[in-house]
Amino acid sequence: MQDHREISKLGPIDPTSIPETNEQEKAAPWIVRKLVGSMTGRIVMSSYESLRAAGTSVVCLSPWGDSSPLLLPCIRFRDLAVHTVVVATGGMAAVAAPVMGTAEVGLNAGFGLTTHLANDLVFKKPIDHLVPLHSDKLETTGVKVLLITLQYKHTMEDAALGFYRGSIHKDPSLFASVKDYLAVEKGWFSPYLFASGRRPVIPRTMTPDVIFCHGPFLIDDYNIGQKLLAESESAIILCNPQEPPLEKEEEKEKDTPRPEGHHLSFPKLPSLGNMFPRSRTPSPEPELTRLPLPPVPRRMMITIVGLKPHRKLWTTSARPGQSVLHYILLNGCPSVVVPVKVGAPLVGWYGKTLEGLWKIHLPEEGQERSVTGEFEGVVDVLFEFLDLCIAWERVIVKEGADAEIARGIVKDALKLLVASGIRARDSEDVQKEVDAERGGLAMWRIP
Repeated sequence: MQDHREISKLGPIDPTSIPETNEQEKAAPWIVRKLVGSMTGRIVMSSYESLRAAGTSVVCLSPWGDSSPLLLPCIRFRDLAVHTVVVATGGMAAVAAPVMGTAEVGLNAGFGLTTHLANDLVFKKPIDHLVPLHSDKLETTGVKVLLITLQYKHTMEDAALGFYRGSIHKDPSLFASVKDYLAVEKGWFSPYLFASGRRPVIPRTMTPDVIFCHGPFLIDDYNIGQKLLAESESAIILCNPQEPPLEKEEEKEKDTPRPEGHHLSFPKLPSLGNMFPRSRTPSPEPELTRLPLPPVPRRMMITIVGLKPHRKLWTTSARPGQSVLHYILLNGCPSVVVPVKVGAPLVGWYGKTLEGLWKIHLPEEGQERSVTGEFEGVVDVLFEFLDLCIAWERVIVKEGADAEIARGIVKDALKLLVASGIRARDSEDVQKEVDAERGGLAMWRIP
C-alpha cells in the first residue's frame, strides 16, 4: 500500500538513519544499563566523555544547556551515598519518586478543573480584525507545577537535532557573531533531553531560531505532551484527534457489499491432489510478508512552559533510566494544537527564553504592529517553522473558510501564545516560581 501523505521538509534527510521515526523505542539489555548506571560505569563514561570532548574541534554548550566547558556526565554525592548503601546492605535503596503515568501537581491556584477551549480568541475577532492580544484570558494569575517522571531503557547517545533560522534575518547564516558566542539561552530546553539519556550537542557558534529533535524516540514524549495539554488552563485546538489507522485491503474488500445482479459463479474444478495422489505430505503454501501500515499523521502541541530540576541541582533530575523534572504551566498561556505531517519533529523549542521574551514590547491596544516590530518577527519565525510541519488540509477552521483563512488563523493563534508569554512578566506568581532563563516556548508531537 502506497502512502500518499506529504512528508514534512523538516524530516530526517535519511529516514533510515533514525529508526525511531517508526515510533519504536530503543532498549539496551538490562545488564548493560545496570553497568552503565553503576558507580564504576559512571567513572568510565566520564573518562570517555573527557577524551571525546578534548578531541573535538567544535565547542558546544554543556548537555544541561549552561556554560560548563566539558561534556561530562555528572557523578553526584547522592550517587556515592546510594552506592554505599547498596554495597553495605546488598540490596537496592528505595528512592522516593513520582509514579510513572501520574504527576504530582501543586501551586494550581487560578486553574480550572478542565482545559477550556479558547478557539473563540481567533474565530471571533472584533470589528477592527485585530487579535485580542490584551484580552483578560491572556493574563497570568497563577501557575501549576507538575512533577513528572519520564522512563527510558536505552543508554546515553546523541540526540538527533536540527536547527532552523528564519528568513526575516538580514544575515541568514546559522553561525553567530563574536558577541553571541557565549549566549546559552538556546539551550534552555536541553535538560529535558539530557535527563532522559539523549545528549543534545548544540555548537556555540550557531544562532538558530528553533531547535528541534527527531530522536531517539520515547513514547513518554507523547505522554508528557498530552499531560501538559490536559493540565493547561485553555487550549486553541485547530484539528481533530488522531485518525484511525488505514484498513487493510482484504478487510475492506470483505466488508464491501456486491451490487445485486453481479454475482459471479465458477464451476468447481477437481483437485490436482485427487487426480495425481502423492505419497508425501504437501508442503504448506508460502505466506506473503505483510507490508507495514503507513505512519499515522500526528498533532503538535505548542505552549509556554518552565522547567525546574527535581531538587535544586539539574543533576538530581537524571537518574538511571529515569528523568524527573518539574514542568510549570501558566494559566494565562493557552496551548495551541495543530495537525502535522509525517516526519515532523518529535520535540522542539524556540531559542529565546522567557527572559528574552519579556524584553519585547507588545503592540498597543488597537494598533496592528509594535513600534520595533520585534513581536511580529518572533511570530513570523515560528509561523515559518510550523508551516514546514503543518498538514494544512487537516486544519479545522470556520465553515466555508479557505486555505488562506486557515493560515491566518494559525498565525493569529501563535500571536496570542507569544503575547501571553510576554504578558506573564507582570505576574507575581511567575516571578516567584519560574526561572525566566529556563522557560520559553516548547512543542511536543502527540497522537
